[in-house]
Parts: sequence; C-alpha cells; structure tokens
Amino acid sequence: MGQILLVTEIIIAILLIICILLQHQGAGLGGTFGGEGNFYRSRRGVEKFLFIFTIVLSVLFALIAVIKIVVK
Repeated sequence: MGQILLVTEIIIAILLIICILLQHQGAGLGGTFGGEGNFYRSRRGVEKFLFIFTIVLSVLFALIAVIKIVVK
C-alpha cells in the first residue's frame, strides 16, 4: 500500500507542476519593472478548467501526504 501511495503522490506532483507552469500569464521581464498594464478578466474555457484542475490536484496531493503519514 505504501508503494502505491508513493507512486500516486509522485504522479500527482508531476501533474501539479505541469499545471502550474501552464498557467503562465505574461509574467516576463517587462512585468517585473512595471511595463505591464494590469487588468482583470474572468477565466474561461481551458484556462478555467486548468485552474480548477490545479486546485483538485493540490487537494489530492495534500490528502495523500496525510494518508501516508497516518498509514506509517
């Protein structure tokens, strides 16, 4: 059971990293020095799915980590 949890946690961690990197929104060097105009808009389509999927993956990652602690 411990090995299954470990492999699952690694897979979720990799998917979580990919989802976070895909959410990149124009945070280049121009934005660092104030060259980017700030505006707010709602998420739609794939962007919204990716946002919700990232939240679900982070909750699953935390739950598996807690389960691993309890099982040991």
